[in-house]
Amino acid sequence: MTTFDKREEGFEAKFAHDEELHFMCLARRNKLLAAWASGLMDQAGSPAESYAESLLVPDYLGKADDRLVLKVVADLKAKGIERSPQDVLGQMRDLLAKAITDIEAGR
Repeated sequence: MTTFDKREEGFEAKFAHDEELHFMCLARRNKLLAAWASGLMDQAGSPAESYAESLLVPDYLGKADDRLVLKVVADLKAKGIERSPQDVLGQMRDLLAKAITDIEAGR
């Protein structure tokens, strides 16, 4: 194995690790977002857990957060709670920072 082969393997391993961390951060953020939204909707227990699971499907763990924002805004609106997409997006940004911190700390 040449030095270039070893280097390529190293880059591939780092890429795979980074992608896994990214996915874990998004999943954690979505769980935190579900908890936030569930709190606004006065949901607890099983309904809150079901709502969290609904935000962990692949459609909401991808690169486009717009679907997730629209879903949360619509879910809140259905419960009579008005939040703008910008409010939800801002909350998502804050929760992503918390998710990254939590994962880096091993929580």
